[in-house]
Amino acid sequence: MPIRILIAKPGLDGHDRGAKVVSRALRDAGCEVIYSGLHQTPEQIVETAIQEDVDGIGLSVLSGAHMTLFPRVVALLREREAEDIAVFGGGIIPDEDIAELHDAGLEMIFTPGTPLTDITDWVDQRFGD
Repeated sequence: MPIRILIAKPGLDGHDRGAKVVSRALRDAGCEVIYSGLHQTPEQIVETAIQEDVDGIGLSVLSGAHMTLFPRVVALLREREAEDIAVFGGGIIPDEDIAELHDAGLEMIFTPGTPLTDITDWVDQRFGD
């Protein structure tokens, strides 16, 4: 069964090119990818993830709201007893925020310039058999 990943753009950030590039790379690597589109609330993202029975959620934020939105998704998954869905993120994320995001439950953070193979390899290692 292929790895199922939801790629989501929480918040008001309107730039989705990077999310679409990552989605295509994951698809090309054999994953089933659901792209939820722009301007999703954490509640919508979690609901979609549960309905689609995904293995992981990849969040992308360029707006600077990652310290609020990313941990909220993790918290909502806990509330819904869906902690088995792993959350990773990417976007414009300062190095000093990464440790706090890990502490909040994000498993991996990818910053601009990360090679796509690093992302696809991590997804394969994390979710593959």
